[in-house]
Amino acid sequence: MSPKPPADPNEKASPEAAEYYLSLADLSEKEVRDSINEIPQVSVDETWPQVHVSGASGQHNAFMRMNHSITLHVDGSLGDYAFAYNINTDIRLSGSAGHGVGEGMRSGSIRVRQNAGVGVGTAMVGGTLAVYGSAGPRCGAAMRGGGIFVRGDVGDETGVGAIGGMIVIGGDAGRNLGDAMNNVTVFIRGQATSLAPGVTEAPLRKREQLRLGLLLINASIRGDSSEFRRVVPIAMLKSEEAQRGEINPNWR
Repeated sequence: MSPKPPADPNEKASPEAAEYYLSLADLSEKEVRDSINEIPQVSVDETWPQVHVSGASGQHNAFMRMNHSITLHVDGSLGDYAFAYNINTDIRLSGSAGHGVGEGMRSGSIRVRQNAGVGVGTAMVGGTLAVYGSAGPRCGAAMRGGGIFVRGDVGDETGVGAIGGMIVIGGDAGRNLGDAMNNVTVFIRGQATSLAPGVTEAPLRKREQLRLGLLLINASIRGDSSEFRRVVPIAMLKSEEAQRGEINPNWR
């Protein structure tokens, strides 16, 4: 595999401008990954190489455990557990993803242009996962950190068992949104069919509007943060009110 030739044939391609093109129609997923791992790593202050992969057509377990300083553009749709346990890599998928996209991811970013299945970001501990369509049930289940942004709707039991992190829902949610025993921050613009027992909705405070506005911009999601509401454990909200609006980290 070689980078795209520079415009000037006498000019050598630099790591800052390198672009690579691979196809899942011609190579196995393992061969594509092996080729990616041959790309030289760049320093933190350099622009990452751009890797374009075509031919995605529903492959399962694709690009799991990525850990390479690249921006990976995948054209098409993938099946279950795409990009699970991602570390570091900046990933863009032009189509849809199946169940478990981004499961267990630790850092980096994943952006899914269309829809995603059950368990988006399950047990993730860091990074940013954005779905620009809708997501299935149990989005963010058991997550420990990081942020999930869904422009559309989410299914039932979103945030169940989550301990930390943030879930932003641009549309509506299914049944049992949230978890009374967690510290995950849930923001929703639409309506939930029902909330989980022990949680409630609360308006955003000014500092949360500012924070959410910046996060929406960072995730390339349009929307006014003032349109969102929080879904929080009732015990946490009572603790905030007792502290005159300041969050008590020992509310449980």
